[in-house]
Amino acid sequence: MPNVAICAPSAAFFKEDAERVLALAAAEFPGVTLHFHPQCFLSDGHFAGPDAARLDALVECANDPAFDAVWFARGGYGAARIAEDALTRFDHAAQDKQFLGYSDAGTLLGGLYRNRIGQPVHAPMPADIRRAGGEAAVRRSLAWLDGDKTGEEPLPDKHPAAAFNLMTLAMLGGTPLMPGLAGHVVLVEEVCEYLYAVDRLFFHLTAHLGGIAGLRLGRVSEVPENDRPFGADAEQIARHWCQRHAIPFLGTADIGHDIDNKIVPFGLAR
Repeated sequence: MPNVAICAPSAAFFKEDAERVLALAAAEFPGVTLHFHPQCFLSDGHFAGPDAARLDALVECANDPAFDAVWFARGGYGAARIAEDALTRFDHAAQDKQFLGYSDAGTLLGGLYRNRIGQPVHAPMPADIRRAGGEAAVRRSLAWLDGDKTGEEPLPDKHPAAAFNLMTLAMLGGTPLMPGLAGHVVLVEEVCEYLYAVDRLFFHLTAHLGGIAGLRLGRVSEVPENDRPFGADAEQIARHWCQRHAIPFLGTADIGHDIDNKIVPFGLAR
């Protein structure tokens, strides 16, 4: 019976969304106990409370031995401001936890993976309840926490995997939070970026992915319309930069900023 702490290291979350997630969990997953940290509902400009409040809540959830997992409430920028300091304060209790999220939460997943802390997992978050049909995404993570692995993206057993938002992973490159991904299959997805920006992100990111086993492209969605066509779609962009850096392009992946976003535990398939 997993006991799950929920905190918001990035952007602000809302009580009405928490109530919907709690109701869904109680109705369909009575074996999963959810605890929303009060910090989730703070607001300080863009963020779910000041940096210090978000940092303290994250550390509290990670270090509390009563919890089996830490689920990040939502993305939106913010985790980068506290991630390095948080990781230095994690104690032995964090080693036994699963950490679930995606989008900006990938900043923390990457840092956790680099420092070999717990089990980072790319997975839908409570904030997905706001999407049309978003119950399906939240249900996927709740089922996974309850032991049902059918919501995972199928991956080959021979290579470890990691999944990120493209912008998030590109920004990790060259920082102390960037994990070593040599030998990994790396999955990336993006949302709300012009195609020229997607190209720019791949230009930077692929320079930091030497030695990976291959790249799979998730959905690049809600692409704004530029004042002129870019001349290549997202897959053509990914293939171009993979070829430039001798990275095997392994096709598409069923991940993205949408209700169909599949779960990807970091490391080898379990």
